[in-house]
Amino acid sequence: MEVVVKPYGPEWKSAWDSAVDEVRQSSFLLKRDFMDYHSARFSDRSLLLLNAKGKVAALLPACENPDAPTQVVSHAGLTYGGLLLMPDATAAQVVQLMALCADHYHACGYTTWVYKPMPHIYHRYPAEEDLYAVFRLDGQLCARTLSAAIRLDAPYRLSELRRRKVNRFLRSQQSQPLFSDSVRHLPAFWQMLDEVLHKRHGLHPVHTLSELQLLCSRFPREIRLLTVFGTAASHAAEPQLLAGCMVFLCSRVAHVQYISASDEGCCVSALDWLLAGLPRWLQCEAPGTEYLDFGISTEQGGRWLNEGLAFQKEGFGARAVCYDTYIIGLS
Repeated sequence: MEVVVKPYGPEWKSAWDSAVDEVRQSSFLLKRDFMDYHSARFSDRSLLLLNAKGKVAALLPACENPDAPTQVVSHAGLTYGGLLLMPDATAAQVVQLMALCADHYHACGYTTWVYKPMPHIYHRYPAEEDLYAVFRLDGQLCARTLSAAIRLDAPYRLSELRRRKVNRFLRSQQSQPLFSDSVRHLPAFWQMLDEVLHKRHGLHPVHTLSELQLLCSRFPREIRLLTVFGTAASHAAEPQLLAGCMVFLCSRVAHVQYISASDEGCCVSALDWLLAGLPRWLQCEAPGTEYLDFGISTEQGGRWLNEGLAFQKEGFGARAVCYDTYIIGLS
């Protein structure tokens, strides 16, 4: 197959976004309005691979590693990247396309290529030809993080512990808890999230409040904020924000991006009630969704498993999905 490799530039935005709607993997995170919100942090090295007719054969979201300028990553600013394949791409063609990408980056002076393929649950149709191509390029697995997902058409039941906590929350409330699906509560949620992360882990959210507000304005249907207001022991009379989560709706997969509860919310198990209701909410708001992905429970590239966090997610019926990272030498 005759292929031309084109580095991405703003003039290709329309063609890129149109191709993202057609490729076999499905995620709005690969749209340019999402990828470019933090463009000041990353030097973009994305590629379009065009066939002899000038049509997109594949896309590769990528950037230079800001901590290692001789390394290109697909993609350092995203949970995943990988070669995005059009429906008619064959295995032999994908091997060729991956080799062309490797040759292009080598010619640009890069010595290694970090490759983060999109997990299979995000595939509209089987699309793992790139993993075979990584093998052909002698790519080595260098990280394997563990997420947990619920298959929504046949979910496992809540564990007995999670059921008890849901019932505990309902018993704790003076009146019906208030569920909200509105980004107007984003400042309060972000403040709670930031305080919890800093207090418990010495960290801050990956996204600033202004970044999340920007992304919500660009993707109002895809990025949703779910919160629960209710009463807690210390403030029995006045409903307050007890827990919340952000959900990214990526066609086949609903990905929980942030999960947080206040100290009061933890005391009354508000988060258990909220998360247990997510499958039902998705049936109404995103009926084509097939998986609910709670996100990773590992650190250090997967070398350390947060067993308590994994146990919590498994209590809602979620089971493991791997997010893999490969490193490919360029020579």
